[in-house]
Amino acid sequence: MAKKLEFLSFSILFSWVALLSFHKADALSNTEAEALIEWKNSLPNQSVFNSWVFPTHTNSSSTPPSPCKWYGITCNRAGNITQINLPSRGINGTLQNFDFSSFPNLLRLDLNENNVTGTIPINIGLMSNLQFLDLSTNSLHGSLPLSLANLTKVYELDISRNQIKGILDPRLFPQSSQSKTGLLSIKNLLFQDNQLGGRIPEEIGNLKSLRLLALDGNYFNGPIPSSLCNLSDLSILRLPNNVLSGEIPAELGTLTKLSDLRLFTNHLSGVVPKELGNLSSLTVLHLAENSFTGHLPPQVCKGGMLVNFSAAYNNFTGLIPMSLRNCRSLYRVRLEYNQLTGYIDQDFGVYPNLTYIDLSFNKLRGELSPNWGQCRNLTLLQIAGNMITGKIPDKIVQLSQLVKLDLSSNQLSGEIPADIQNLSKLSFLNLKDNQLSGRVPAGIGSLSDLESLDLSMNKLSGSIPSQTGGCSKLRTLCLSKNRLSGRIPYQIGNLAESLQDLLDLSCNSLSGGIPPQLGRLTSLEILNLSNNNLSGSIPASFSDLVSLMGINLSYNSLEGPVPGTNIFQSANPQAFSNNKGLCGNIKGLLPCSNGGGKGKHKLLIVVVASLAIALLISLIFVGIMTFMWKNKSPSRNLSEGERTTLKVENPFSIWYFDGKLVYEDILEATDNFDDKYLVGLGGYGKVYKVDMPGYDVLAVKKLNFQARDDSEMENIKHFANEVAALTEIKHRNIVKLYGFCFQGLHTFLVYQFMERGSLADILRSEEGAEELDWVKRIAVVRGVANALSYMHHDCVPPIIHRDISSKNVLLDSELEAHVSDFGTARFLNPDSSNWTSIAGTYGYLAPELAFSMAVTEKCDVYSFGVLTLEVVTGKHPGELISCLHSGTDQRIEYKDVVDSRLLPPGNEKIGDKLDLILKVGISCLSADPQACPTMRNVSNQLEVHGGDDRKYGLKRMIENMV
Repeated sequence: MAKKLEFLSFSILFSWVALLSFHKADALSNTEAEALIEWKNSLPNQSVFNSWVFPTHTNSSSTPPSPCKWYGITCNRAGNITQINLPSRGINGTLQNFDFSSFPNLLRLDLNENNVTGTIPINIGLMSNLQFLDLSTNSLHGSLPLSLANLTKVYELDISRNQIKGILDPRLFPQSSQSKTGLLSIKNLLFQDNQLGGRIPEEIGNLKSLRLLALDGNYFNGPIPSSLCNLSDLSILRLPNNVLSGEIPAELGTLTKLSDLRLFTNHLSGVVPKELGNLSSLTVLHLAENSFTGHLPPQVCKGGMLVNFSAAYNNFTGLIPMSLRNCRSLYRVRLEYNQLTGYIDQDFGVYPNLTYIDLSFNKLRGELSPNWGQCRNLTLLQIAGNMITGKIPDKIVQLSQLVKLDLSSNQLSGEIPADIQNLSKLSFLNLKDNQLSGRVPAGIGSLSDLESLDLSMNKLSGSIPSQTGGCSKLRTLCLSKNRLSGRIPYQIGNLAESLQDLLDLSCNSLSGGIPPQLGRLTSLEILNLSNNNLSGSIPASFSDLVSLMGINLSYNSLEGPVPGTNIFQSANPQAFSNNKGLCGNIKGLLPCSNGGGKGKHKLLIVVVASLAIALLISLIFVGIMTFMWKNKSPSRNLSEGERTTLKVENPFSIWYFDGKLVYEDILEATDNFDDKYLVGLGGYGKVYKVDMPGYDVLAVKKLNFQARDDSEMENIKHFANEVAALTEIKHRNIVKLYGFCFQGLHTFLVYQFMERGSLADILRSEEGAEELDWVKRIAVVRGVANALSYMHHDCVPPIIHRDISSKNVLLDSELEAHVSDFGTARFLNPDSSNWTSIAGTYGYLAPELAFSMAVTEKCDVYSFGVLTLEVVTGKHPGELISCLHSGTDQRIEYKDVVDSRLLPPGNEKIGDKLDLILKVGISCLSADPQACPTMRNVSNQLEVHGGDDRKYGLKRMIENMV
């Protein structure tokens, strides 16, 4: 009986508790529903919330309103909301009216990929049971509220990729210099209300349950919090695409469960801690696009599980980590644009899963191992810009999945593998700038997916295979600077639907006529057939090349009329120079005769008569000139001392002008070098503007020395020999040197005249600085880099400028850069060794030249680095260079120093290019010459990753060869 009473009492008590719980759950459910409706009503009307309504009947017997059946809402058995899942629904509005305190049982909040704006409310920390929070890919701004530290049960926190559309990227905004030892940022003050950023709070280390932390794609700055080492369960840490600075905390090496660490595209610096090698679970490690120095972590693949590894675009030195050689788990590797050394045939093994590897622009040596042929899943293999020697292994053709192969700018020799057609999926093949010989394999024509083929700057011989016309998707074909001979295959005209970007066959020994079938290439933008032995006329079908943006047919044996279409009429006159007999309404060409012949015999009579008359006139002219020379010597009115000077044998009184200009014409045009024609002063003489009827405007530099004795005459002989070689230089970004004259009392050089004067003058002028906008400044840096790369690597012997400065960079009417005064200082002080007196402009001198007087091409590299910073900052960057060399402030941010006279670059693409050229410029300023890149590497890096838009870049490719 007592037990029955006890059971009855317990039943009554349980009923009361259940009833109270039910009413409590109902009350909580009602509170949650009201909170959701309040948030909905604060937002613009949108269909995703159509189901969020209360029942229309409200009598006392009706069921209380329940949100559990609303879209995106999940409840537990008690009717409490546990999940709000609304990803990718285009929600517009803020979280300011979202009452987080009304959801004590909420476990999951997912608003990923919407248009949520505003800040993250402080009361978000009241959801103490929350386990999953995803606010990524929205437009939130402000900073992280410290109340997030209360979410100790959250195991996944993703607030990545929050950017407000239309707001200027603060990473491109200039920052003010506040002291000699550092540059302090002001961008947070200006952008903290517009972007999600600020410092990552140390309190983030309180989230002990975190397994994933993603803050990428925002504007977080400052250091990586060392408190992250408290997150012992952390598996994924994503912090890329921010503006974080400082070093990687060594404590991260204690996170034994960390498998995915992404830090790329920040401003991090210093040495990567070797403790990262302790992360035996590591599968993904991204360090690219920072300013790291020192060695790569030696045990980066200690656990043998590394799949994705990138460290590109840093300043890493030393050997490739030994642990990578046997890391067979690798799937994707990017180490390009560093200073890594070692031997490629010893430091890499066989990777059965590898699909992508880029080792370009380092200092790797050795030969290509046949082992690469065993990486059967490779789709991309890039090892450009190193010092690789030997042959291309035949095993390469076993890579049947390969889409891109780039081995350019190395020292490879031998022949291109004959079975290259086995690379059936190849889309991009670049073997330029090597020492490859032999013939172009006919099998290339079987590569039906090939879009870009560049075999330029090698020693390839034989004819161009006609099978090339079978590459039906080919957009770019470049075979320039080889030893190819024979005729241009007419089958190239079959590429009418694909060949769009470039056809460059220049600088070979091609002969015969230009195939009229090339006129079918109606989509072609750039055509370069210069420096060959082509004969005949320009095909009439070339009038159909309606898409051409640039053309160069110079240095051939072409004759006849130039087509009258726009591209031919607007082309640079030099594009048709040095041919046999081209004519047309183009500057520098003779007009075509309008008279029609009445028969072949009449035409023959006219030709013969014209030749006879020309011969007679020539004989009369020679007789007159001989008579005048004998009776009007330049020494006629000179003093006895001056006559003595002229008696010195003068074998260099002739011009390298093909007789087009003469000494007396220069004197007459300048009134015997009157100062009213003076346009500039230099250390070696004065520069005059010379405008003679019938010729282009010239710049004449009158030098400060004359031959007074045999030793000085020897100097002039040496100088003249050098000038004779320099007159053959043909590069768009080098001021054209027409010739040298030593006659009478005057010794001078004659150059192409640059209308806008020096870069130094432009930057000093407020008006000029504004006209030289970011796009033009980027082009100036690229132009100088291309010129120096040409002088150092494409001239034999190489030419070292020794005086690269803003005064010696001249700008034409389009504000395009042209290097001037190249080699003058060296040639005026000839010496048999590499040691000489200091020549150059102080502030641009490389340390090794200033202190040891050792002249190498790295002197120009250093000066180029100074010039690059000057172009971006608008003034000589002496203070910035001092900061870089002092090593006292490693937090200097490159974008903090842009010229304040220009508005910040509003285009992200232009900002990226500025960021690149600054990084490249600073890399050229190393006090250790061996740590500086070559100008070829610099030029390639700016061309590939910092180049102009495609059409503008393609146009420059052909113009650089004019």
